[in-house]
Order: sequence, then C-alpha cells, then structure tokens
Amino acid sequence: MTSNDIPGIKLPQLLIQSPALYQKPWLLITGGRAPAAAWLQELPPAAKIFAADHGLDTCHAQNIRPDYILGDGDSAAPATWEWGKSLGVPVEEFPTAKDLTDTQLALAKMKSAPAILITGAFGGRFDHLYSLMFSCAQQKVPCIISDEQETIAFVKKDEELTFHFQEHPQAISLLPFTAACTGVTVNNVRWPLTNATLTQTFPNAISNELLPDQSKLTVNIKEGILGIYCHWQ
Repeated sequence: MTSNDIPGIKLPQLLIQSPALYQKPWLLITGGRAPAAAWLQELPPAAKIFAADHGLDTCHAQNIRPDYILGDGDSAAPATWEWGKSLGVPVEEFPTAKDLTDTQLALAKMKSAPAILITGAFGGRFDHLYSLMFSCAQQKVPCIISDEQETIAFVKKDEELTFHFQEHPQAISLLPFTAACTGVTVNNVRWPLTNATLTQTFPNAISNELLPDQSKLTVNIKEGILGIYCHWQ
C-alpha cells in the first residue's frame, strides 16, 4: 500500500495519514487564538462545521456558515450571536455555570463524526487547552487540533500515524496522555526512538527535530495514548 492509498486529513502545512482517517472530518471552531484567514481558506471543505462560543466570531469574520452553534455566550460578541441566530441553523445555549467547557460540549455533540479537526484552540487560556487536549485524547473519534502555528494529533494502542510535511516544523514533541506509552517508535528525526517507553511523570521527548532532508515522519505505539505536537512559528 502506498501513501496515496492511505486516507488522511489534509492541512495547509501537512498531511496526516492513518487508516482511521478515512472520511472528511467535521470542523470545530472554538474560542482561543483565531487561525489565520489564509490558513482557514486553504482547508479542504469539512463535512460539517460546529462553532463553540467565541469561535462564532471567527466564523462571522471569515464569512463561514456553521452547521451548528453552541455555547454559553460569555465570550462571543452579542452582535455575533444575533448573526448566528439569523442563519437558520441549530443554536444551543448553555448557562455559564456548568461542569463542561463549551468545547467539551461541542465534542459530545460530534460523537458521530468520522474524525474531528479543531481550530481556534491554541493561544488562549492554558486550562482550556489542557482540558481540550485530554478530552480529545480520550475520544473514540480521531481528533486533531491545529492552526497555522501548531498542531497536535493522537496515536493510540497498536496504531501508526504518518505526517507528510509541506512546511518543515521547527519542533516536534511527543506528549504522553496516559501514565505510560510503550513501544514508541519514531523515525526521520534528530533523536529517533525504537520501542521506547515515555511517561507522564518524566516527559522528556520534547523539541525533537525533523531531519533537514526529510519531509515524512512516522510514529508507532504499542500501548497508551501519545500526542504528537508540531510547532512552526
């Protein structure tokens, strides 16, 4: 099987391939740092688009019509909420005092998606990003968090992810989302790993580098859930 035969999710700066990424993802736009307009415009069409609270401001600014809007309305501009309600799409409002974040509520609504691409997640509050990353890691649906500056994807037990980079990343880090990740193998980097064990209590696989003459990265894991984080700027 060649790389062209394996399904994947195409982003402006890279292609992420895995047999699990077999259909168009649903797109979730949430309320952290807004992705660059050019990056959003280069994304392939999503099967469905969800907007979570302040993410609706990004939709409004970029003339993106979401298929579903939800949130507690504490961060999106009031005029944006009115615009969203005028679109004739489902709008679900929640109280500000609740157990889940708006993004977690959106993920719960997207359980039937074949895969979820989340943008507008970086660059804001760390606690919200921390919550989102662990929520994504535990989803049965494959999740990727990305914008033009940062991307994180997750590989799970007996899985393999392959990254084809159109833009060379500045750094690649491996982040365990379970107590331990075993059988970790990664190639084409300055510090390769073969059947390694990575732990949450000593996260030492940080700031690796893709080799200058390479554009492909493959990560395998035997046990656990591992995040592969890439940084461009």
